[in-house]
Amino acid sequence: MHNEGYTIFNIREFLQEENDGIGEADLIQILSDFSCPLNKDVEKFLKERAIEFTKKNQSVTYLVFSSDDANLVGYFTLTIKPITINATKFSNTTKRKLLRVSELDDVTHTFHLAAYLIAQLGKNYSNGANFKITGEQLLEIAMSKVRDLQFMVGGMVVFLESEQNDKLIQFYDNKNGFKEFETRAIGDVKEESHTLIQMLKVL
Repeated sequence: MHNEGYTIFNIREFLQEENDGIGEADLIQILSDFSCPLNKDVEKFLKERAIEFTKKNQSVTYLVFSSDDANLVGYFTLTIKPITINATKFSNTTKRKLLRVSELDDVTHTFHLAAYLIAQLGKNYSNGANFKITGEQLLEIAMSKVRDLQFMVGGMVVFLESEQNDKLIQFYDNKNGFKEFETRAIGDVKEESHTLIQMLKVL
């Protein structure tokens, strides 16, 4: 898949060695060059979990390469997840759209539906690769893939989870039309807990 100077590969294509894929060992080598000092969880997922999750059909990871020099500039991971949405946070127009693909609980005033999740989104900061793509371009590539899925199977809602960072929230909200619908606390006794902002967009 090509997108305005970028080539996007589903990592399944690399793993299908019998169909001219490069094989898992070489894929791991490609991923080893990825660096994301701004979010180590994004880096850790790509290097330690992306292949396993794809093999188990829990999610699928896509690598984005610069077409001019074939450098890995970023990646994103997509899956489908159930979500619960507080109906009171959205306009009547949005509510009517959500009703097309969800059920409304009249008691709790919440919608229950399955939605596309952009589970990971990250630029590669290794060797200046981050200057070859903007965050907005990477998000648009991910959204383009979601729209392809929508064309093939339907669905209307895409969501993501953002760190509690004003710059990030502004990026997703003001620039790209995602709206907050819930928060989620993560972490356990071994990790310091923190809260993620869940944000959605109706396609």
